[in-house]
Amino acid sequence: MATRTVRAMRERFWERPLEELDEAEWEALCDGCGRCCLVKLQDEDSGEVAFTNVACAYLDDAVCRCTVYPERQRYVPDCMPVTTEVARHFDWLPATCAYRRRANGQPLASWHPLISGRADSVREAGISVSGRVVSERGVAEDDLEEHIVHWVG
Repeated sequence: MATRTVRAMRERFWERPLEELDEAEWEALCDGCGRCCLVKLQDEDSGEVAFTNVACAYLDDAVCRCTVYPERQRYVPDCMPVTTEVARHFDWLPATCAYRRRANGQPLASWHPLISGRADSVREAGISVSGRVVSERGVAEDDLEEHIVHWVG
C-alpha cells in the first residue's frame, strides 16, 4: 500500500512518464471509475474485447473501489494488476483509463480528479460504473453475453 500522502507527491506527477512514478503516485493516478473491474469477454477469433455491466464481486460500486484491494489476487487469482506494460498493450483497459491515456502519451481527461480537484467529477462525467453494474455473484457465466454494454470504450 502507498505510504506517501497526496500532498507529499511531486507537483503534476501525472505528466511524468509512467516508469518514473513511485507507488503512491501510481495509485493516485487511478481515476476510480471501476471500469477495469468489469467482466470482459474476448472473441476467440477476432480478439475483440467486449465489456459487460457485470462487476467483480469485490467492487464496491457505490465508491468504485475494490473492497479487498491489497489482497485482491488472493481472492481473485486472475485479477491482473495494472502495470505500465498492461496500460500500453492490453485492450481490456478502457480508452478513458488514466493509465492507458498516459501510456499512450495523452493527457488526463478534464474530469480526472487530479485535474478537477474533485472525486465526484468522474461520476458527473458519466465515466464511473457507480449505479450501472450488477455483481458477478448474481450472473451465471452462460448469461454474460446478455450483459454486454457499449458505454465503455
